[in-house]
Amino acid sequence: MITGASSGMGAETAILCSQLGASVILVARREEKLIEVKEKLEGNGHIIFPFDLSKVDEIEGLVKSIITESGALDGFVHSAGISSTRPLKMLKPSHLSEVMNINFNSFVEITRCITKKNCFNDGLSIVGVSSISSTLGNQTKTAYCASKAAMDAVVRCFAKEFAKDGVRANTVCPGMINTDIYEKFKDNAGDSYDAEVRMYRQYLGLGEPADVAEVIAFLLSNASRFITGSNIGVDGGMLSS
Repeated sequence: MITGASSGMGAETAILCSQLGASVILVARREEKLIEVKEKLEGNGHIIFPFDLSKVDEIEGLVKSIITESGALDGFVHSAGISSTRPLKMLKPSHLSEVMNINFNSFVEITRCITKKNCFNDGLSIVGVSSISSTLGNQTKTAYCASKAAMDAVVRCFAKEFAKDGVRANTVCPGMINTDIYEKFKDNAGDSYDAEVRMYRQYLGLGEPADVAEVIAFLLSNASRFITGSNIGVDGGMLSS
């Protein structure tokens, strides 16, 4: 099950998982985009579920529908997320709630629902798509950075709570990746000093969605069976510079 599967890293992860033999459940708001991604998948048994994850109270019903149609899950990737650029003096509670609902609260709620009895198979792997922003704060990014830091923290709790059930939980923390969010960053930052410094620090250059998808696929697989409660950087070296 992959949320945010209609574009960017979510779509790339869905395509790669299908190539590796998985039956993929694609979740996102835009049905037409989900259909486009589904047509790119290899193999059979793929399902789309158009859904707005900001409606956190309705997620339990979504998960019940998914389990009824597809059966117990082997993996869950939370790639859904929205960016936010807003100075603190303009950050009203309603906006903070919007960002947290999609980036974090829905992640927790889906995990709560899929870890119920008969909803998952032994070896379930949970992967949240976080960000280096969970570590590197920035002005005007309070809501976004907080939501990603919360993801990184909560997988450590998941990992301990569900270890006895054979469930693992991790996050990947991408740096600057060639997605719609990066395009918006370029539009806002342009040739600013901030943009220049970020790309200088990410000394392997701009990443591609496939770079992140491959790490996610590894975390979903049994090859990573001894990794849980971790936040794994996929950042072109930014956090080391």
